[in-house]
Amino acid sequence: MADPAPLWPVFALPPLLVGTALVTAGLDAVLDAVARDGRTGSPRRLLGYALAPPRAALRSLAQQRRRTAASDAVLGRVGVVLVPVAAVLAGAVLPLGFTSVSDLSVGVVWFNAMEALAWAAVWLAGWGPNSVLSLVGGYRFLAQGLAYELPHMLALTTAALGAESLRVGEVVDAQRGLWFAVWMPVAFVVYLVSALAMSFWGPFDAPTGRDVAGGAAAELSGVDRLVLLGGRWLLLVVTAAFSVPLFLGGGHGPLLPGWAWTLVKTAAVLGLLVVGRRLVPVLRMDRYLELAWLVLVPAVLAQALVVAVVVLD
Repeated sequence: MADPAPLWPVFALPPLLVGTALVTAGLDAVLDAVARDGRTGSPRRLLGYALAPPRAALRSLAQQRRRTAASDAVLGRVGVVLVPVAAVLAGAVLPLGFTSVSDLSVGVVWFNAMEALAWAAVWLAGWGPNSVLSLVGGYRFLAQGLAYELPHMLALTTAALGAESLRVGEVVDAQRGLWFAVWMPVAFVVYLVSALAMSFWGPFDAPTGRDVAGGAAAELSGVDRLVLLGGRWLLLVVTAAFSVPLFLGGGHGPLLPGWAWTLVKTAAVLGLLVVGRRLVPVLRMDRYLELAWLVLVPAVLAQALVVAVVVLD
């Protein structure tokens, strides 16, 4: 009889994801402050910038919830809570080194399904308050998700096709000699771009953008707002971390143990996304949707065709 799976990933996953999200938010706040002030300042000042997100979270805990007329509080609350829950559930198939909470036989499909759940949850959070601005934000994310879910799904499928398996562990094993990012560069780039869009972050934050007074989060305050926007950071961390087993060889690497390589590679991808969002221009929503439908989908389809030819040869 096979040995039972270890229980430590079950207890380690949520605090690890939350801690990584807080560190990433702190780094983003530091870069924003440096860009705004034009100077790095003292270490004490930088620490103050880095601690700004936790302080904002604590203020949100003490803030009173906002109520709107004729709102569907239950529906809106369900949408808010489902965003971080979906992110944590997506992380269930995320290996730390070579061990995950559950190495499902359809792990790649499970991950994509949880992302789709988070996509629906943001729309529910925008619909629930019965407010024009939040509803616009919810429908913006619906349009954005429809456009970027297809290239995102195709990028995931391309990695699974290269490994000839939907099990995340087998995708990692297939990269012992060569990372998929090396011979699937288009799928890797498309995955990262669509991951930013699915976590509505950086240049893709139109669903919560300031031009519509906060979008899907316009009527949220207190704990509700904290949970939704915190869930966005969790989505960013999980999608960035999942690129490691999909395209960067997972825990494979010299000298260091597998779990250390996973953390190093995840930190590198997160750093790239945090810094890169300042290099990607902010375009109108319709321009981004054109990019997804007319550029990313054909590009990743061509990449999948190449991978299919190599695998079947």
